[in-house]
Amino acid sequence: MSRPSGPSLAQAQALVDVARAEAASRGVAVSVAVVDAGGHLLAFARMDGAEVAGPTLAVDKAYTAVSQSIATDELAVLAAPGGELYGIQANGGGRYVIFGGGVPLRAGDSIVGAVGVSGAAVAQDTACARAAAAAWAARDATDDLGEKAS
Repeated sequence: MSRPSGPSLAQAQALVDVARAEAASRGVAVSVAVVDAGGHLLAFARMDGAEVAGPTLAVDKAYTAVSQSIATDELAVLAAPGGELYGIQANGGGRYVIFGGGVPLRAGDSIVGAVGVSGAAVAQDTACARAAAAAWAARDATDDLGEKAS
């Protein structure tokens, strides 16, 4: 049985565009990263005027979401003092981000990548990342996340 595949380069770039469009609709400027199942960067964009730390945080949010198999806003609860994963942010070579904006991409029961967004308020970053993840989840009815499948 073959393992589900993650986003192609074209799909990763389309996911970046979805997150950027969501950010623009909210009037914020962000950085967006899409990684594959191994946490390797596939696509990235920094909107004009996005804050300075966003590029690093967007990539690391995506990395955290794929490596921990959980959205970073959900991980934040587990990593809070008294949580079962308290202190996890001190691991992973400093790459684990425990606040919202990173969301895994799923294909069936497998995590095949993740999207990370940074540069706005945490709730806005999370909404932008979730918009891209929703576009990924809806891809079965489309080709390359936008053109109707024939």
